[in-house]
Order: sequence, then structure tokens, then C-alpha cells
Amino acid sequence: MGLDDKAKHAAEETAGKAKEAWGKLTDDERLEAEGKADQSKANLKQAGDDVKDAVR
Repeated sequence: MGLDDKAKHAAEETAGKAKEAWGKLTDDERLEAEGKADQSKANLKQAGDDVKDAVR
């Protein structure tokens, strides 16, 4: 797996954390949930990267 993909997935996770934090700060439950979902998607992608690296 390329470093570009790993960096992209880490950035997606960070963006999700920021979105979640902004949602908490503004009491926007929808935005907070979106942030958590974004983090989960990024974590799944990172896990896939790890599996691909382990197979190699």
C-alpha cells in the first residue's frame, strides 16, 4: 500500500475528528455523528491497508 493512501486515510480520520468536535461544540448531533462515521470509514480503510501490507 502506498504512503499516499495511508496519508490520505489518516487525513480523513483527522477530518472526522474535527467534524465530530465541531458538532459537539455547536450541539449539532448530526454533524457529530457524521464525524464519527467519517472516522469509522477511515479506520476501516486503514485496517485494509494493514491487511494488504501483511499479505505482501
